[in-house]
Amino acid sequence: MKINIVLVEPEIPQNTGNIARTCAAINAKLHLIHPLGFDISERQVKRAGLDYWDKLEIEEHSSLSAFLEKYPVENNHMFFLTTKGQKNYSQVNFANYDNIFVLFGKETKGLPENLLLNNLDKSIRIPMSQNIRSLNLSNSVAIVVYEILRQHNFDGLEETSTYLNKKYNL
Repeated sequence: MKINIVLVEPEIPQNTGNIARTCAAINAKLHLIHPLGFDISERQVKRAGLDYWDKLEIEEHSSLSAFLEKYPVENNHMFFLTTKGQKNYSQVNFANYDNIFVLFGKETKGLPENLLLNNLDKSIRIPMSQNIRSLNLSNSVAIVVYEILRQHNFDGLEETSTYLNKKYNL
C-alpha cells in the first residue's frame, strides 16, 4: 500500500516541514505542487522535518495541471480534503485501495473549486464545529493518513516499541 500526500501550493514552511516528517514516519510520498509560498531549502522547513529529509520520498510538480497530467484522477484513487466536502473522511473505505492520493489545498484558500466540483464524490472532510473555518494543514494530513493506515492495519509500520525491552533486557 502506498500513500501519496499532495500539497497544492502550500504557503507555510513549518506546515510543510511537519507534513514531510509525517510522510517520512509512515513511508508516504510527498508531492509538492508549485508555486510554493517559500523556498524548499528554507531553514524552517528543514527544521520542522528535522533529520528526516534523507528518508523522505518527494516529488515536485510545476503546477496542478502538470500533476494531474502525470497522475490523472480517473486512473488513480484520489481524494480531495476540503471543508466543503459532503462526506466524512472516516466513511471512505480506504482498505479497497493500494495506491492512494490525498490532495490538500493551500492554507488560505484550500483546493480550487472547479477541482472539487468535478470530484464531488471524492471530496471528503474532517468533522468540526460549525463556526470554525478549518484545522491546521499538518494536523489535517495526520488525521486522514492515520485513518488510511488504520484501515490497512498499519501495514509496514512498527506498532510496538522495543525500547524498554532493549533498555531493561526484558
